[in-house]
Amino acid sequence: MFFILLISPLFTGVIRKIKSKIQHKIGASVFQPYYDLIKLLKKDLVVSNTSSWIYNVAPYVYFITSLAAAMCLPVVYQLRGFSLYTDLLVIVYFFVAGRIFMALAGLDTGSTFGGMGSSRELLISALVEPALFLIIITVGANPEIASTSVFSIYDYVVENSSNTFSTINILLFAAMLMVMIAESSRIPVDDPSTHLELTMVHEAMTLEYSGRHLAFIEMGTYIKQLVFMTFMANILIPLGLNAESLIVGLGIYLLKIVVITILVGVIEINTVKFRLFSLPNYAVIALIIAVLGFLTRFVLR
Repeated sequence: MFFILLISPLFTGVIRKIKSKIQHKIGASVFQPYYDLIKLLKKDLVVSNTSSWIYNVAPYVYFITSLAAAMCLPVVYQLRGFSLYTDLLVIVYFFVAGRIFMALAGLDTGSTFGGMGSSRELLISALVEPALFLIIITVGANPEIASTSVFSIYDYVVENSSNTFSTINILLFAAMLMVMIAESSRIPVDDPSTHLELTMVHEAMTLEYSGRHLAFIEMGTYIKQLVFMTFMANILIPLGLNAESLIVGLGIYLLKIVVITILVGVIEINTVKFRLFSLPNYAVIALIIAVLGFLTRFVLR
């Protein structure tokens, strides 16, 4: 848990640094997200008089559900004993619970931007979640696993890490990458750096927040992004997951996360944010790739 808390902001900083380097800019330090979190934690809260208890508890629920989801997915096989013995579908339920509270909080203050952001956030979630569920079902549909239990899947991928670059894993990786971009509010689905009325999604929903409330929301988003990266690194690219040494295992895990981070940065710099009405097309492409992976599971077995 502390490892996830410690490293999750770093990869957002790395993505920003990569984008700056490709644009021939110096850019902020990769540790800038840490500085921002510290600054927010020191600031006072500004809370609307019209808000209810939902507005105040939503940041903490969002942070705790993201952290609980992270605890369900071991970063290395050797540390599986410190994770919750659970199911991959439970991770999705944690994310849904956090998102519902944030959407309600966006509506709670009566702000026009908050309502718009909540509406768009739930729309994007409804569009990409079918692909996410299908990816999880495809992983669990392996006859040698026949379960979506996290530890059954980990035990299998550790023993069969030589199948890392199978057709199924490549298809599921591509679909999960698209889902992660949508769920983490990144380009081309959302732009976390914009405050333009017509383009905001997640930022519109959190626009009323400040101080430590905003710090917990930002931290929850960093953790959520890392959970999706961990899924791709450990389940879809299990290369090195069977390392006997804990240090070597952590090193390989971080290396795979950095590669995924670079991939996300390159995608962001080479694409533009899609129009809202184009997002169903994006979700359908992710779902089609996931369906191909699902069908491949039964054709190639």
